[in-house]
Amino acid sequence: MDSFLLQGGQPLHGEVAISGAKNAALPMLCAALLTSQTVRVRNVPRLRDINTCLRLLGSMGVQCFWDGEEELSLRAEDISEPFASYDLVKTMRASVLVLGPLLARFGEATVSLPGGCAIGQRPVDQHIKGLQAMGAEIVIEKGYIHAKAKKLKGARIVTDMVTVTGTENLMMAACLAEGETILENAAREPEVVDLGNMLIKMGAQITGLGTDTIRIQGVEKLSGCYYTVLPDRIEAGTFLCAVAACGGDIVLTNTNPSTMEATLDKLREVGLQITIYGTTIKAAMSGRPKAVGIRTAPYPGLATDMQAQFMAVNCIAQGTAVVNETIFENRFMHVQELIRLGADIVIEGHTAVVQGVEKLDGAPVMATDLRASAGLVIGGMAATGETRIDRIYHLDRGYYKMEDKLRKLGARVQRVAEPPQQ
Repeated sequence: MDSFLLQGGQPLHGEVAISGAKNAALPMLCAALLTSQTVRVRNVPRLRDINTCLRLLGSMGVQCFWDGEEELSLRAEDISEPFASYDLVKTMRASVLVLGPLLARFGEATVSLPGGCAIGQRPVDQHIKGLQAMGAEIVIEKGYIHAKAKKLKGARIVTDMVTVTGTENLMMAACLAEGETILENAAREPEVVDLGNMLIKMGAQITGLGTDTIRIQGVEKLSGCYYTVLPDRIEAGTFLCAVAACGGDIVLTNTNPSTMEATLDKLREVGLQITIYGTTIKAAMSGRPKAVGIRTAPYPGLATDMQAQFMAVNCIAQGTAVVNETIFENRFMHVQELIRLGADIVIEGHTAVVQGVEKLDGAPVMATDLRASAGLVIGGMAATGETRIDRIYHLDRGYYKMEDKLRKLGARVQRVAEPPQQ
């Protein structure tokens, strides 16, 4: 497994282009199962999770081809087996997004219960509840979801909680169901809206995207389409947190600032000077950041995927910050690693109290999940001396060529292979 070696203390200067959003691209790839025609998706980041999804789709018989660096063509004309194995699903929770499309188009699906980052309980009971309301017969046996339905029927579905993948799965299934489906307490995230807009281009009839009530009128079939994935708001927010912690001035291109308002507001509180020109964000920081309290929440609140990055900024900020994590119960695993860098953090249940220190010191640390990795990278860049971050395969799941982009900004970072065990 590779590691990052960081030499900290360098302010950031330069320009980088933000990649397409992984969390939008993954459900779009699964949506290709809804039609026998070719679906072309561009601005797709070549990430570990994307490749896992392509292997999963390929194992079912979907033809998947890269057309250049960031464009994919998918054709699900002949599906040999509507089956998603544990070996593929265990590494990526988003694999469960094949369940709805397979069931809607082929009438059956067998999908392993999902895995992914170890950040807490993320049950799929809301997916199952919704599909059952649409007439599916579902049995969970030996770690697999076995689902059957001759024809899904439209239904009114109220989820017990806001669930992004649940909303996406049920929305895709409803596109080919008979009659109208109403999803209440639906997720409002930009990635959900982006998927919905792609489905509309495929011929789906969907209204209410971006609200908590989405209506889908089922159609007989969907067609292929050509669609561009929206920019990754989490990647953009990560780089902005990095310059807030390290100082300097950077330019981010290919962004969508309208999807990042909660993040941008908090960064302005930190002291980051932000200027927006269309899809370009310019950001400058001088001096230490100011401590800022955050509370994660479903969109339009502050994304849980930005919590670790803001935590890293608060570690070297002036003052004390209170961080409330309301989405996942195990998403403070990066705290002990930040403490190894010299951070002053106390955890009380789902709350972390961060007392800013004047400086962090480099040390060996270990990444525990995708966004924790990003927080440790920011902490390491802000620290004095050398930081080694092990298990960065987590980082590769969600950040495309991160070390290359950081080096463009002047960061001293290199990827190194893990030394052999003695």
